[in-house]
Amino acid sequence: MLALLVAQFRRLDLAEDGLADAFEAAARTWDVVPDNPPAWLLTAARRRVVDRLRSEAVAARKLPLLAVEATVQEEAQAFMADAGEPVQDERLRLVLLCAHPSLAPESAAALTLRLVLGVPTEDIARLFLVPTPTMAARLTRARKRLAGESFTIPSDLAPRVATVTGVAYLAFTTGYAPGSGSDVLRSDVAGEAIRLVRVLRSVIPYADVEVDSLLALMLLQHSRRDARAVDGQLVLLPDQDRSRWHLADITEAVELLRPLVDRPASPYLLQALIAAEHAVAPSSAATAWDRIVLRYEELEALTGSPVVRLNRAVAVAEASGPAAGLEVLDGLTLPSHRLPATRAELLSRLGRLDDARTAYDEAIGRCGNLAERAHLIERRSQL
Repeated sequence: MLALLVAQFRRLDLAEDGLADAFEAAARTWDVVPDNPPAWLLTAARRRVVDRLRSEAVAARKLPLLAVEATVQEEAQAFMADAGEPVQDERLRLVLLCAHPSLAPESAAALTLRLVLGVPTEDIARLFLVPTPTMAARLTRARKRLAGESFTIPSDLAPRVATVTGVAYLAFTTGYAPGSGSDVLRSDVAGEAIRLVRVLRSVIPYADVEVDSLLALMLLQHSRRDARAVDGQLVLLPDQDRSRWHLADITEAVELLRPLVDRPASPYLLQALIAAEHAVAPSSAATAWDRIVLRYEELEALTGSPVVRLNRAVAVAEASGPAAGLEVLDGLTLPSHRLPATRAELLSRLGRLDDARTAYDEAIGRCGNLAERAHLIERRSQL
């Protein structure tokens, strides 16, 4: 709905305010939900935007020209449509607007997460490892910078494709990785990120290795959504019921990766190939950990990411034992709770229980997700 309003009025600030007012009015006045909630909300939001434009016009001593591009019913139908219908084009326009060259990539990603997918500001701040007030200020500056910018799809998409794929990957991460609160995962957010990549892939006039790789990576990770949590409890990969994995997603991803295996290494491609090793293994014990270690070595050399090093340590521990995994972790620093949690698990496997308890205590203190925190507390109690 936000995308439709921005497409009509070309004012991001007014569209946001009008839609927020419409939802507030709905919460206040809906004793009975209307037959067509999107039509009601779009009507209310449009009226508020028009009122605001008229007020601005009066202040400027002139009347605005308001061209209505579609009826309320048409807009509602577009909003309710599946992927590939007009609303998807409008959402892609909004994503590309957020990926505007005037914004830094981090600001573009944060703004898209907030506006397009509705991710809470505090969870965006957690992803970027900054305080919530800092992220709120960054979002405000990004909105102001986009004031008056064109809401059209540029003729040359290439400069923005990398930003959009980065945005989609971060959006997917918010669904796949538990955020603050009690949610174990947010499959709706992850699914929306996949849909955005599909739309992007359908409109760019060329084959893009990173776009295809990213879609494959997302599908492989998303295929495990029904096995990652049982009764609200987190289930780690080795303990997941693989019969609950979505075979159609895995098959599509493998077909996407088949022609890319011999292409030059890139971050999304390497991550997708790692995910594929997990997806095709009949069990955790039968996983080709040696190949996964090699992929992670390539990925770390390419990115220098401490998170990749953490993941490599886990793979090394599976391939060569917990002592070898701990050696990879030496000197690594990360604000995330996953570093002490990984260290605790490896220490416990070595029988160093006191050190493991200390590491678990640190991980529990850092963890903001209730489900993950409960899992860590349970693991500590089992030592």
